[in-house]
Amino acid sequence: MRPKLPSPPMRDALVLGYHAISASWPCTLAVSPQALEQQLERIVRRGYRGITLTDLVTGRHRGRVVVITFDDAYRSVPELAFPILQRLGLPGTVFAPTSHMHGRPMSWPGIEQWLETAHRDELTGCTWEELAVLARAGWEIGSHTCTHARLPTLADAPLAEELLRSRQACEQRLGTPCRTLAYPYGDSDARVAAAARTAGYRATVGGRRSPGGPPHPLRADIYRKDDPWRVALKTSVLRGGLARLAQVRDRWAPDAR
Repeated sequence: MRPKLPSPPMRDALVLGYHAISASWPCTLAVSPQALEQQLERIVRRGYRGITLTDLVTGRHRGRVVVITFDDAYRSVPELAFPILQRLGLPGTVFAPTSHMHGRPMSWPGIEQWLETAHRDELTGCTWEELAVLARAGWEIGSHTCTHARLPTLADAPLAEELLRSRQACEQRLGTPCRTLAYPYGDSDARVAAAARTAGYRATVGGRRSPGGPPHPLRADIYRKDDPWRVALKTSVLRGGLARLAQVRDRWAPDAR
């Protein structure tokens, strides 16, 4: 039996995944402001129009569209990415690990090694007030769980709590619906996907698409090491096939997502 193809709106969409923005932080997750601007300018020149992830999965769009996402809600997103996207007329979708949104350096396995370095401040997360400014500007704020947990390792009860409590925190603090989720570390399985649907999410990104889970569009994750050729491959019309090969080695990156 042939696999079911996504609907035309999903096939026409491009979903990009970023994390931090920094000119000097040598972390794999930190794309420079110049690189971000150049990459997005090329996307816009190709005729793509920006929408949020919720708009993508609910079909509220026509033609070529791009969803620009940022995992972890680093403060560099409102400080450095927001002005770039605003100039280009693009909204963003930020996924917040809700227990860390206090404007202080964040820490979890995979980034904690930077806490004792000169780049400590790069780990600073957003405050809820900063996220509210983005939301008022038309950005979407989604969940990245409460603690940035590796979800498949959790038992059912703590898994449900990470998913539900983080969604509720976003809604209570921002006064807007939280419908989308990015799996920390890009790590999920069928049980996690089913739990995400039960927790009320309309769409997920990162990890694998699993039966029984919410809609899960393919995302092209962009890293500091990605040169223009590699970015072009990840964002090409062939991204469902050849472009996926450009991301295989990304799973073994030394820094955690």
